[in-house]
Amino acid sequence: MTSIGGTEMVDWNLAVSTATRLVRPGPEVSRDEARAIVAELRRHAKSSELHVREFTRLAQPGAADGAAGDAPHDTPVLVVDRPGWIKANVAGFRAVLKPLLAKMEDRRATVPGGAVLGAVGGKVTGVELGMLLSFLASRVLGQYETFAPASRDLPAAAQGGRLLLVAPNIVHVERELEVDPHDFRLWVCLHEETHRTQFTAVPWLRDHIEGEIQSFLGETDIDPGALLERLREAAQSLAGARPEGEEGDDGNSLVDLVQTPAQREILGRLTAVMSLLEGHADFVMDGVGPDVVPSVAEIREKFQKRRASGAGRLDQALRKLLGLDAKLRQYRDGERFVRAVVEEVGMDGFNRVWTSPNTLPTKQEIAKPADWIARVHRKSDGAP
Repeated sequence: MTSIGGTEMVDWNLAVSTATRLVRPGPEVSRDEARAIVAELRRHAKSSELHVREFTRLAQPGAADGAAGDAPHDTPVLVVDRPGWIKANVAGFRAVLKPLLAKMEDRRATVPGGAVLGAVGGKVTGVELGMLLSFLASRVLGQYETFAPASRDLPAAAQGGRLLLVAPNIVHVERELEVDPHDFRLWVCLHEETHRTQFTAVPWLRDHIEGEIQSFLGETDIDPGALLERLREAAQSLAGARPEGEEGDDGNSLVDLVQTPAQREILGRLTAVMSLLEGHADFVMDGVGPDVVPSVAEIREKFQKRRASGAGRLDQALRKLLGLDAKLRQYRDGERFVRAVVEEVGMDGFNRVWTSPNTLPTKQEIAKPADWIARVHRKSDGAP
């Protein structure tokens, strides 16, 4: 734990307790129904593995001749409730942010007012993080935790990673959409299993993304005065300082507004790869769907409407503030990229994207798939 004189930079325990206290209860289900839901999600997660590997033609390293293979994942599948999701994500945040917090610890002792900030900062940050997690914990259906550390209650693969399925949220959405619950649960598992397949079949992907994240965090402006100025600018913008009608489709979230120029470059690369991963998962879940999910068309139509509209004006405002609208665009833009490439060069041609970091699409290529095809396939085919 990063601390000075026993004062933590982030009070992680307070973050967990705050989020757990504030998170809304899930839908009512009987004990027997809950057991059945958990068992079904586990079955769907297992069956999704073969469906996804056959459709994507992505194999774990060592599978013969590039076949999908039937070797099981060593990444565990955890069916969790909302507090369980909160605990898992706090553990992930601690692992990812450790280098940044260590850097801030070194600086805090030499910054004017650092002792005061240290006395209250950990508590304040813990509460703020808890509030954010309580908001997200009722919305996430599933998640592949790439950088998850193992613990007694939350196992992970040896190299990190676990698949989370948030049972109460899945039940809440299937009831809200009035879709077939069994089809919906399998459909969600197909999406999350695609993420697990991406990282287990492409060994360099995890280290590449972690390197980009650490580069982003390494560029973080940790001078308190400069940071306060950036937050002041963010508050002015979010409060409506920009004249009405001037804001583009992208807008500015709080996350966007505290970036340095170097961070914007890194974020552009991260945005591209996350758009690829999310779009690929959406493409796969719908591509596999017709063969194993009879009502996939109905589910997709209703889910898209829900995803786009949000749950109300407050929900939409929070999504914009937190930058979650950008994630929705990642699903849409990434799926268009994947679909366009597969239609042009086939699945094997698309899978060249996983060759190395150099074959990942840029942010511009996500919007113009033909440019990625020209760059990657022209080079690999030996064209000038």
